[in-house]
Amino acid sequence: MSALLDMRALDIRAIEVGYPVPGGGLRRVVDGLSLSLERGAIGCLLGASGCGKTTVLRAVAGFEPVRAGSIAIEGRQVASPGLSLPPERRSVGMMFQDYALFPHLDVADNVAFGLRGRPRAERARRVAAMLALVGLEGSARAYPHELSGGQQQRVALARALAPDPALLLLDEPFSNLDTDTRERLAGELRGLLKGSGATVLMVTHDQGEAFAMADHVGVMDAGRILQWDTPDNLYLRPAHRYVGGFIGRGVLVPAAALGLAGRGEVLLRPHALVPDPAGGIEGELLSVAFRGPGRIGCLRLAAGQVVEIELGDEVATAGQGVPGARLRLRLDPRGLVAFDD
Repeated sequence: MSALLDMRALDIRAIEVGYPVPGGGLRRVVDGLSLSLERGAIGCLLGASGCGKTTVLRAVAGFEPVRAGSIAIEGRQVASPGLSLPPERRSVGMMFQDYALFPHLDVADNVAFGLRGRPRAERARRVAAMLALVGLEGSARAYPHELSGGQQQRVALARALAPDPALLLLDEPFSNLDTDTRERLAGELRGLLKGSGATVLMVTHDQGEAFAMADHVGVMDAGRILQWDTPDNLYLRPAHRYVGGFIGRGVLVPAAALGLAGRGEVLLRPHALVPDPAGGIEGELLSVAFRGPGRIGCLRLAAGQVVEIELGDEVATAGQGVPGARLRLRLDPRGLVAFDD
């Protein structure tokens, strides 16, 4: 057991974070949350705005006290009720949403900022190594305003990694980038982080970013982690109704509406209902949208539920791929997830 604990770069146990409210009450923002990260792992807290994910990051960084539970970094307790080591004593690096680069400093000096107090030669070697890691060796004397958004992100990453923190925290690292740049840089950033050997905890509201970046993802709601798992398991085996509805495109439908036994619900992804003239399920096509390489239809089932389905070319050529058309469908049981009452 002790050997296992020694491998954990981050160990959060049942933390509670909250704020006093008028009248003497307490508003819990984080409620009994636990997770752990092994060295070199990338973890992500995923959830909608207001779920508490950023508050967890701030508590780990040392910006918010915990009212219950504990936080340990590399086996050293840094937070518990009555204990809160300041951020500079936690060996934590943080990359902020806006990158927080100093506009009056060039790239090299931005990266060197966290190395103050070290010998000049050591600082120079470390800066050179970090710029090489992020592929900006030729931009050492450039200023932030001369760089693209992606390049600024790399400088911020190099600066956060320069002091060799035990843990790196990323707060919505792609929020300032356009969609195309986000998708391209997510995989690239993961490669850089894995190459550095850093242990990372990030937060995002975007499941595409979470899945592209993280080894383990925790889906959060109302201050709690509902499921901490691999991206594959979150999609294929959601353990909670909220997780099933939040991950991917899916709708919870009563089993009876699909002719299935039981009183629970079934998570329907777009591929689960297949157009078939001999199928036993009927629905009305409400709309059709092209989402390359295929079409997605919005369908109202006979029982009233609205779901998405994938429409093949044969539906369009048969003249059924238009709003108002009535389709017969069969249920593809592969990958169905049922939630019992």
